[in-house]
Amino acid sequence: MTIRCALAAGLIATCALPSQAQVITQRDVGVRMGLAVAVGALDQCEKDGNSVSVAVVDRAGRLRVFLQSDRAHNLELARRKAYTARTFGRTSAEWAKRTTEMPELAAQRELADVIALRGGVPIKVGNETIGAVGVSGSSSEGDEKCAMAGLAKVADQLK
Repeated sequence: MTIRCALAAGLIATCALPSQAQVITQRDVGVRMGLAVAVGALDQCEKDGNSVSVAVVDRAGRLRVFLQSDRAHNLELARRKAYTARTFGRTSAEWAKRTTEMPELAAQRELADVIALRGGVPIKVGNETIGAVGVSGSSSEGDEKCAMAGLAKVADQLK
């Protein structure tokens, strides 16, 4: 038993050495990218005749940009759609469908700030989710269409 404790202590000490420390570099949604996505989404929805709210969140799910048409009123829905897409790395529509079809995932719907509504789309670089955009105020299909239009404005930066 003493030998096991000594080996475990040695392993822990080796892992905790300062020489093992590292700087973590992460991609994230900057304010200019978030603004470009939000404006692109807002422009598409207004072109389609819809007054909407658009929210862009960063990799941590924090609100980076929020834009709202003059007659829109649904900021919280847009933010929650974006947060849901960021949290699960898939569109809010895909997540909603998945939590309906797989009973073992249904409890995810009880998490704070998520919402099972279409209109949230993750912002990805490859397979890495670095943020998300959420749109609310038109039809569910329209919200997602506008979010995708916003992402198209920065597609060249996401490669």
